[in-house]
Amino acid sequence: MAGSRPSMQQILKSRQHFVGRREELARFRGNFDIPPEDERHCFIFHVHGSAGVGKSALVRRLEDAARERGALTAYVDESVNSVPEAMTALCGHFERQGHPLKALDRMLATYRQRRYEAEALAPEPAGPEGPGATGPGREAQEPNGASVAVTRAGLAGLGLLPGVGPFTAMVDPAQLAQGTEKLRAALAARFRNHDDVQLVLDPLRTLTPVLAAELERVAERAPWIALFFDTYERTGPFLDDWLRDLLTTERYGALPANIVVTTAGQRPLDPVRWGDCVGLVTELPLRPFTDAEARQLLAAKGVLDETVVRDVLHLSGRLPVLVSTLAENPGDVGDPSATAVERFLKWETEPVRRAAALEGALPRHLDEDLFHAVAGDGAGREEGLYGWLRSLPFVSEHGGRARYHDVVRAPMLRLRRTGSPQRWSESHGRLAAVYAARCAEAGGTAPLWADESWRAARVEEVYHLLCARPRTALPAVLQDGVAACGEGIAVARGWARAVAEAGEDGGAQELGSWGRECLAALEDERLGAVRVLGLLIGRSDADDGVRALAYAARGRQFFRLDAYEEALADYGQGIALAPDDPSVYRGRAVVHRAAGGFDEALEDLDKAEELLPGSPETVRERGETYRRAGRLAEADAELGRALALEPGDWLAHGSRGQTRYQQGRLREALTDLDRAVELGDAYVWALVRRAHVRLRLHDFEGALEDLDRADRLAPDTAATVGERGEVYRFMGRNEEAVEQFDRALALNPVYTWALGSRAMAYAALGRPERALADLERALALDPDYAWALTQRDRLRDGAAPG
Repeated sequence: MAGSRPSMQQILKSRQHFVGRREELARFRGNFDIPPEDERHCFIFHVHGSAGVGKSALVRRLEDAARERGALTAYVDESVNSVPEAMTALCGHFERQGHPLKALDRMLATYRQRRYEAEALAPEPAGPEGPGATGPGREAQEPNGASVAVTRAGLAGLGLLPGVGPFTAMVDPAQLAQGTEKLRAALAARFRNHDDVQLVLDPLRTLTPVLAAELERVAERAPWIALFFDTYERTGPFLDDWLRDLLTTERYGALPANIVVTTAGQRPLDPVRWGDCVGLVTELPLRPFTDAEARQLLAAKGVLDETVVRDVLHLSGRLPVLVSTLAENPGDVGDPSATAVERFLKWETEPVRRAAALEGALPRHLDEDLFHAVAGDGAGREEGLYGWLRSLPFVSEHGGRARYHDVVRAPMLRLRRTGSPQRWSESHGRLAAVYAARCAEAGGTAPLWADESWRAARVEEVYHLLCARPRTALPAVLQDGVAACGEGIAVARGWARAVAEAGEDGGAQELGSWGRECLAALEDERLGAVRVLGLLIGRSDADDGVRALAYAARGRQFFRLDAYEEALADYGQGIALAPDDPSVYRGRAVVHRAAGGFDEALEDLDKAEELLPGSPETVRERGETYRRAGRLAEADAELGRALALEPGDWLAHGSRGQTRYQQGRLREALTDLDRAVELGDAYVWALVRRAHVRLRLHDFEGALEDLDRADRLAPDTAATVGERGEVYRFMGRNEEAVEQFDRALALNPVYTWALGSRAMAYAALGRPERALADLERALALDPDYAWALTQRDRLRDGAAPG
């Protein structure tokens, strides 16, 4: 902790330079003298005011004041793009102060790894889609192992859980209920335990209680904890709801009472979001300095000439950042038309320093390597020049990153851009090259946008490429947008912000406006990325390759919502634009198959194999399509060919195991399913299917062992619960069977297979009226359920079901 405290000299320097805001600072300081139980104590402060009014400077001073009172502090700014990223930033600050949040850090590492594992899978579902149980008359429709790739869309973060958001109007209730179960089981097929499934599906609900518990633990060792969330106008859209729930409800658990939270942004807190909680927040509105405060700062800097003072007050508008800048460099007062930046540059007579100040404004975040790359050889050789730049009053530093204040940076960029467009382009080109080299050094993995270090460098490269030559860079940047949307809402935000700021800073108004439109769409935590894909598709200057990728990406999202008609339409558009891409045909084949269009699916798979002969994925999909079409001999042959091409394909082993089960080859089916379980590790679908085969072989204990294991991996999955009911029914334990079917139907109300099995259990218990009711309900959900129709007619005629 001691090593993280500021030195005496640093504190004295900050006090010397910090003028004004005494009331706000005194209110914050005094709060630490008031016990949390006292009604006068404030838990939440909100600093707000226009750009340049000194919010960040005040936040840094408040942080110093909190540390003076012994508080552990943590700071979050616009460098984060999601709540998990904000939690990662908090962990870093606590660790640097000697109080690591180890449990949260481990959970965040697991989250990043699990999310990467899910995103790294093939983009379209593949393999068997049976439930893991062939019940009376038919297979229930449940998910397959590979459909875990739904997480590539951001899952809960994008709101692509069926039943949420505006797309629900196109999906009927039966599809929605099945879709939710499909999503859960798909993830369960990939991950070993239920906690990992929940972590990917709903990271906030899983991570935030761990944060609350860690804060509770750390709070026992420190008198106070002070958390600061700066630039809230940028982070509020995704932090606000979470932070409000964390602070004002017990949704995520109780927080220790010795926490003080400060947010700072350009606007007051949203009264709609905060509602009745607004009264619990102490507002610290900031306005430009008063005349007396501005004069006090100028006097402290030795600026006493009244003519100069009046000129500085006029030029700065009493904005603290500009008053401070001009106090350091009052310049030539003989030119009242000069801007604040021009006045600063006129005062600096050394050409190297003058150029360095302008060039240093170009990167969004500055470090020494970037400075030397952009400032040129002369500046690069001048000793101490980068240190001089960092000492300027409008350059701030936090977490090792230097940044110009926006109020000064924006006019500097305009001056730099309009003064020498060619040099502007060349300088941004050099910065883009630095970031390209960092991308190469990061290496990255496929998909590249899933790699955090590669992504951070690429986003900055995108910004500088667009500033340098927007027309040339745009096609690749739009393709980046499709990939970024596929990695989730936080990644998409980082990309969109780079586009918006490059348009604004580079004077490309249309680009900036479009980037801001993407950011506005991404404020919707659930469906933002899907909407951005629509914006990408709608751009008239997007080339056919980019639009094809965007259509295919959106088609996958519609498919995962069980909105097959819309998915087929998007895939069709993608194929029209990119007729030589086998993955698009394969993706559309999966949708056709799910919709019962087996011939159409096979045509698409034929085309995919024509374009890319010998693809194991295509061969496997054809085998699975044959299986679902009832062409079992052809399915067995194709799946054998797929396994010859890729012997370790656990999905193909599972699909062939199911095929051989349907052919009545139970021992061979068991061998394939054994292999699928072995290769797939936590392949829940194969476990449940193997349990069913063991049931048919009267290995009841083996079946229950498989179901126990499946339930440990993915608790409360309807297919597992229903299959356990079926085992109990075969064992003659019909009361227990009914209990299990009840549970399965509570998890998935449209699980027609479970209704049919429960009907048989009721009939065996001598309760034909309940059996008939279940069969009627199954037929209402699925009028083509021929087996249920036969059993209903038998019961109506007074015969025992068969």
